[in-house]
Amino acid sequence: MSKLLDPKNPSGPVKIKKMRVWVDRDLCIGAATCIAVAAKTFDLDSEAKAVILDSATEEEKETIIEAAKACPVAAVIIEDENGNRIFPK
Repeated sequence: MSKLLDPKNPSGPVKIKKMRVWVDRDLCIGAATCIAVAAKTFDLDSEAKAVILDSATEEEKETIIEAAKACPVAAVIIEDENGNRIFPK
């Protein structure tokens, strides 16, 4: 697995491009659609839960949002820098 953005909080919350991004590990079912959309941002850990990679900063903001929208259980949560929910609304 690639390096994590925050090894202490592998599923976030982390700051990426002025967004706060995290994965709700209780909701995550390991469908890996987030990885299919944003492979530089997401990976699955040994528990088949999505984690956030340090290469996330290379991903376009829109791509990360699309990855969140692709999640079948809306486990990827994104807020703007002011704490306003971008997804899911």
